Amino acid sequence: MSTTISARLINITAAALTGAALLFGAGSGAAHANQILARVSLSQQTMEVLVDGRPTFAWKVSTGDRSHVTPTGSFKPTRLHEMWYSKKYDNAPMPHSVFFSGGYAVHATYAIKRLGQPASHGCVRLHPDAAADFYQLVQAFGPSNTSIVIVK
Repeated sequence: MSTTISARLINITAAALTGAALLFGAGSGAAHANQILARVSLSQQTMEVLVDGRPTFAWKVSTGDRSHVTPTGSFKPTRLHEMWYSKKYDNAPMPHSVFFSGGYAVHATYAIKRLGQPASHGCVRLHPDAAADFYQLVQAFGPSNTSIVIVK
């Protein structure tokens, strides 16, 4: 991951935490959960990430092809793996996996030229840099503060 992207993530996280402290008072004991919303559009093959309601990232994705459905709905991440190998698809690598429903995950792909068109077995595939950014955001803010919404 590039230094610029890492610095941007640190700045986003720091700004969100500072905003929460200002709104609720650092010593007040009031808990404010910073929120990440990842909205995936199957028709547009895009993923927009909002941090505390502010558009922060927009990326091309690849979702399920004609033979493989990507589930729609609202999900919370269930587990994260910096590197996962698919048990269903010949140990295919799934870097920076954020699982959201059973075996479905948002993860990196090496098939970069296929981004922007359906090409997966149902997962949401991202450019490796984008997947690393999303993975780090979910780690920093926590799965309970992250929503993945997939719409047609």
